[in-house]
Amino acid sequence: MDNKVVNVTFAGLGGQGVLKVSDILADAAFLAGLDVKKSEVHGMSQRGGSVCSEVRYGAEVFSPMVPTGSSDFLVVLEETQVVVNDHKLAPTGVLLTVNDIDMDKLSNKKSMNVALLGFLSSYLDIPEECWTKALKNNLPEKIQEVNFEAFKYGASLKK
Repeated sequence: MDNKVVNVTFAGLGGQGVLKVSDILADAAFLAGLDVKKSEVHGMSQRGGSVCSEVRYGAEVFSPMVPTGSSDFLVVLEETQVVVNDHKLAPTGVLLTVNDIDMDKLSNKKSMNVALLGFLSSYLDIPEECWTKALKNNLPEKIQEVNFEAFKYGASLKK
């Protein structure tokens, strides 16, 4: 990995797991030996309102806030949040949305956030064992298997 800082913005609505997947990404990057910073913004209503979380990682990261127009990846869990957050995406950035996920391929629709995280992982230079450990660290044991499946499905989708 070079000295570049990778900027990822997650957006969605409260209850969709935006904060959970940003925690998993931050943990995976940390487990890979990288410097990680994270910030989050909750909307007026934590359950159902707009939620945005930013993760920055690299050899050295000074601020948790992603500068406007600098997100390498914008991961959107609710289509209505694309327009609200597209100004954060860099001109060469990648937009990943729930429309990239075939919900029929998921054994539990609630794991859509982890499937999108798996899709994101296919673009990132973080070792698979770090993702596995981060998923285990951040998810209750009873839902790990269904989320491992969703993550693997998402990781197979790279455009």
